[in-house]
Amino acid sequence: MQTPFELIVGWRYTRAGRAARRNGFISFISAVSMLGIALGVAALIIVLSVMNGFQKEVRDRMLGVISHIEIFAPDGAALPNPARTQQEARANPEVVAAAPFIGAQALLSRGEDMKGVLIRGVDPAQEPAVTDLGQHLQNAGLDRLTPGSFGILLGVDLARSLGVREGDPVTLVAPSGQITPAGVVPRLKQMTVAGIFRSGHYEYDSTLALVNLEDAARIFRLEGPTGVRLRLQHLDRARAVAEELAGSLSGDLRIRDWTRQNATWFAAVQIEKRMMFIILTLIVAVAAFNLVSTLVMTVTDKRADIAILRTLGASPASIMGIFVVQGALVGVIGTLAGLALGLLVAFNIDVIVPAIERLLHASFLPKEIYFIDRMPSDPQRGDIVPIAVLSLLLAFVATIYPSWRASRVNPAEALRYE
Repeated sequence: MQTPFELIVGWRYTRAGRAARRNGFISFISAVSMLGIALGVAALIIVLSVMNGFQKEVRDRMLGVISHIEIFAPDGAALPNPARTQQEARANPEVVAAAPFIGAQALLSRGEDMKGVLIRGVDPAQEPAVTDLGQHLQNAGLDRLTPGSFGILLGVDLARSLGVREGDPVTLVAPSGQITPAGVVPRLKQMTVAGIFRSGHYEYDSTLALVNLEDAARIFRLEGPTGVRLRLQHLDRARAVAEELAGSLSGDLRIRDWTRQNATWFAAVQIEKRMMFIILTLIVAVAAFNLVSTLVMTVTDKRADIAILRTLGASPASIMGIFVVQGALVGVIGTLAGLALGLLVAFNIDVIVPAIERLLHASFLPKEIYFIDRMPSDPQRGDIVPIAVLSLLLAFVATIYPSWRASRVNPAEALRYE
């Protein structure tokens, strides 16, 4: 099968400058266009992969501490019938486990240090079925939270800020106090640090404390758990399952899934991802439209060649095809180079970023701000394929006008001074 001459001539023009010195500048501009497209595509892939990895990492660590769905009574009151609520929730085929809990806020003090904390009362036997928090304990298990022992498990950053270790006493200050003739006196309870956990999510490591369910009920004067936590087969269906449970559960209850617990954060990440895609696409567009200047100069330089081809019988469509091939080849080579570079960096970013941090003695992800302390990456086909298609499309569009100009060259005018 004979190769179309448009492809042969277009490839030769793409390589212009190696054989003829007078075409060197055109070749340089063509190389710059390729490099610009490659860097733009690589930047898009790397940034979107990091944002995907960041979202996935924070979500996974978040779901290691919180449950897929929470069912709770209004105003922090105890559930009227926890057993019935658990039974009705388990009737949904998506629910694989349920566990009761008590959620409340309090102050935790050690000497002169005092921190606001989120107290979660859990059942050590049922809690591992709905969260993976028990796997993050450094030196203890949930079984240390025995009823009546008033033990407490602290996040690693919370323990560090209070300056406590396992076995140290801390004082828990309940928000509602006792009314006495002298006024309202806050209720205090001395607790013993039974262990320390590290979830990898700074927000929870610095504010969350776990106690036994029965101990929490005594401290906060509740008749039972304030809610039920659920684990689902498919976490992506949490919102749909929550809507189903809202119509099937008895009593005046509130339902919250994991997407609504952190809705603002997830919405912000999605908006930022879209904006970064738009901004970096403009970089690819600028590089792609550099092809216009490259092809315009090539057309001007090759006017005599175009005229000779026309006199030999080449049609205007064939002339246009030659320069479309030249621009398309630049776009294809630049896109493929960008894909290779972007994927290489995206799959090895866990090695590259720490090396740069050590070299510059800097930290790119302070965990107090970004919740995690390492750079994650998650390249996804749903991002990479549109990037490649968009880059090729922009390169093709950039070739249309110069190619049309080439097809309009008048052979007699072009050969007049040759």
